[in-house]
Amino acid sequence: MNEPHPPFAGVIFDMDGVLCLSEPFIAEAGCRMFAEAHGVAVRPEDFVPFVGTGEDRFLGGVAEKYGVTLSMPRDKERTYAIYLEIIRGRLQPLPGVREFIAGCRRRGLRLAVATSADRVKMDGNLREIGLPAETFDACVTGSEIVHKKPNPEIFLRAAEKLALPPTRCLVIEDAPNGVAAGKAAGSRCLGLTTSFDNATLTKAGADWIAPDLARVPATLFEA
Repeated sequence: MNEPHPPFAGVIFDMDGVLCLSEPFIAEAGCRMFAEAHGVAVRPEDFVPFVGTGEDRFLGGVAEKYGVTLSMPRDKERTYAIYLEIIRGRLQPLPGVREFIAGCRRRGLRLAVATSADRVKMDGNLREIGLPAETFDACVTGSEIVHKKPNPEIFLRAAEKLALPPTRCLVIEDAPNGVAAGKAAGSRCLGLTTSFDNATLTKAGADWIAPDLARVPATLFEA
């Protein structure tokens, strides 16, 4: 029996909290960079308010808290170098990621990654989880956009790269700012409760909620 024709022509994945969970590792790398370059002991939890804002703000926000003047781009480049060492053999895809992507391909959907992270982090993450950037039809990184989420720019750009209207794209996100950005782009949105609870993602506008890509609602791809 043929599967019903899906209402979507494309799927746009946020990266952190959707495909993998790299925040503990980038925070660990940031702590090491601050100690090494500035002699300051910062804590992993110091980075929490700046998750998903892009690495400039991720490091900059903590620097402000401790009265540190960063040397950019040197400090960011050093953080990434440490990070790429840290994740080797440790960063894993989240549950269901590979199977979900394979299922999307079977349905003939076009796939994109849209992440606020820089290209070096995206490439490192995707390579480490066994889904290199070439797995996807398009990728958009933080350096390609002016306005961060909840502005829809990143998802509009991803849809444009897929040559699809945003209304034909499913956005998969784990944060309320990301859900809001996806909805503002005109897309429907699946919220994953990796980082925030059901109520928070629903309030942000998520059309469906799931714990991870291994347990998505059966209605997601129904015509």
